[in-house]
Amino acid sequence: MTLRLSSSLPLQALAVRGELPPEGSGHPWNIPAVRALARRLSLSARITFLVGENGSGKSTLIEALAVAWGFNAEGGSQNFNFATRASHSVLHQHLELTRSVPRPRNGFFLRAESFFNVITTIEALDAEPGLGAKLMPAYTGRHDGSSLHERSHGESFFDLLMNRFGPNGLYLLDEPESALSAHRQLAALRRFHDLAGQGSQFVIATHSPLLLAYPQSQILVLDERGITPTPYAEVPLIWLYRQALANPRAVMGELLSDDPTP
Repeated sequence: MTLRLSSSLPLQALAVRGELPPEGSGHPWNIPAVRALARRLSLSARITFLVGENGSGKSTLIEALAVAWGFNAEGGSQNFNFATRASHSVLHQHLELTRSVPRPRNGFFLRAESFFNVITTIEALDAEPGLGAKLMPAYTGRHDGSSLHERSHGESFFDLLMNRFGPNGLYLLDEPESALSAHRQLAALRRFHDLAGQGSQFVIATHSPLLLAYPQSQILVLDERGITPTPYAEVPLIWLYRQALANPRAVMGELLSDDPTP
């Protein structure tokens, strides 16, 4: 399907403002992907994926991007303001974002590990007297008083995508596949595609080969070299999955062998 792009991307580029601290300054300045932001990183697609090994800086970068944009560090919209435990780095204080004018009308930061806290906060807000319209139906799509806490982890993620996300928004997602089956990942990808065609932009940190297969995306590999735009077929994660699926017996045999590695 052809993706019809609307006006310019809500988030067009990002960079570290000013000079980088010395390499020995500790986290997050010791991460090559963060140091790569000394040069302006341009975003060229409605859907951008950040992919890399654990510790490569995916979550650090998307979290800093979210806070610099104005989202709550634990997730939610720009209207959320709660903290269970402050754990984000100082990187957001140093980011310079190139944004579109006018700003997007919608947006959300989905941080998989703390989405439970977002739901709990929504419940608490809805329980306050005099609030007016309840917030939860915008997430569940139902007006029966039910909560996302009454859904499975994966169902609550998918309800969020289908009901709370909308056109002309900026959506930052940290490993959304963590709660989704393979079928639901593909359904989520279709939702991303539809919203991208309605002017929304997604920046997604992921380990999912299914999400990465989206043909009109920008894939940025984070590793010891920094941040590198990379075609799908050349992403190391994809190579590993292909090797394992093409010959699982050989891969498992080598992995589980008791023979010492020469």
